[in-house]
Parts: sequence; C-alpha cells; structure tokens
Amino acid sequence: MPTGSLSLALIQTPTVWHDPVANRLRFSNLLNEVSPRTNLVLLPEMFSTGFTMASSEVAESMDGPTVTWMRERAAALGMVIAGSIVIEEAGDYFNRFVWATAEGEINTYDKRHRFRMAGEHNYYTAGSTRPIFQLGDWRVCPMGCYDLRFPVWSRNRGDYDLLVCVANWPAARQAAWDVLVKSRAIENLSYIAAVNILGTDGNGVVYGGGSGIFGPEGEAVVTADSNPGVFQATLNKEVLDEYRAAFPAWQDADEFELRS
Repeated sequence: MPTGSLSLALIQTPTVWHDPVANRLRFSNLLNEVSPRTNLVLLPEMFSTGFTMASSEVAESMDGPTVTWMRERAAALGMVIAGSIVIEEAGDYFNRFVWATAEGEINTYDKRHRFRMAGEHNYYTAGSTRPIFQLGDWRVCPMGCYDLRFPVWSRNRGDYDLLVCVANWPAARQAAWDVLVKSRAIENLSYIAAVNILGTDGNGVVYGGGSGIFGPEGEAVVTADSNPGVFQATLNKEVLDEYRAAFPAWQDADEFELRS
C-alpha cells in the first residue's frame, strides 16, 4: 500500500458506443501499458457504454460482467481500478463510480449531480452520500463529471488528499473543464486527478480529452491534452502536507451544513 507517495494512471481514449465487450477489451489492452508500480488507475465516466441515457438498456448489476472484469483486472495487476458504469439496483439506475481493489473489495459512489441538460436526472437516481476511500496513507474523494461544477459538494472538510473526477465532458465546454479542474484543487488544498474521453459518441457529441493531474496551487503534474493513451504520475504526500502547513487557508474555511 502507498505511504508517502501515490502512483496513479489516467487512461484517456475514445469509447465504443453501447458496446461493453469492446470497451472492456480496449481498456484491458491499455491496462497492459500501465506501470506495475501503479497504485490507482482511473477510467472515464460510463467507460463501458459511453455517456448514455439508455439506462434500462445498458445497465448491469454489481455482479455483472463489468464489475467482475474490474475486480479481476485489479487483482491480476495488484492495483485499484476505478471508473463509473451504469448500474441497476432495486429498480433504480445509477451512474456509479466503482472502486475495485487488488484484494477484491468493491466500494462505490453514486453520482450526486446529474447533468440536467442531457436529461440525466430523468434516467438516473442521484447519490446521497460522499464517501472517502482509503488507499494507504491517502484519502481519496470520488466525483463524477457534472459534480465538478458544485464546489460545496466537493469541499474538502479536512477529509481528503486527492479528489478524483471521471468524466465525459464535451469539447464544446472544454474551457470550463480546464478552469474547474484547477479550481477544485486550489480551493481544497488538494491534488486532483481528472480523466475525460476523446472522440465522438453515439449522440454525435464530441469530446476533446484534457485529462490531467494538478497540485494544490493548480500546477500541472501531468496533462494529456487531446492525446490518447496512458498518463502516469507519482504524487508525494509529504509535499502536500508541507504546503498545507505553510499555507493553511483551510483554517479560515466557512463552516456549513449540507442538506439534501
């Protein structure tokens, strides 16, 4: 398990519309390019299907083939694999972030903010909790795409060191993505790792990538720009802790109570 450092990888690629088998094969091949020393690999939002409102057509269960594939790949590679997929549970559909560990444990986060402009709120149930996942000494907070626009939900309450965001963020709003990713890191005195896709989906929406990892001053650790592939970096928690001690803006944060 990582202690002072955390090695992570982002996989930025086009996905195949509504074809989980093809997408699992694509990501399996790309996972083979990940360094064996990696602790965490991030896959995009709805990586097995594309960002679709056909929830009832493409949904799987938590015992389905994609979660099973994530569990098997995580165990075989000895690292956490995380990304979001469409899940059906008790008649509800969720855009669910799945965190699969090398030890076979599965943790989840259901996307809180559903993208109204695409009608996501009509086809998916909103999440109600914001979990923190532990990876060695690192505390990791998961977010999904549109969540990035809501700083109260992602506000660091002294409970995380790394914010991760998996997305299908269209190229038409690339400038907003670039600003918001850095802003969430700066205001939360945290690292952020954000992964997007490339290409054109089955609805004709174009995606330009822009995946990257940024530090607490908004500085780039690694950026993918519009290139496909695996992008890797190692983060140092001591550096983060030293920055927070030297610039303790968190001590002046406003207290608030979050209501549903």
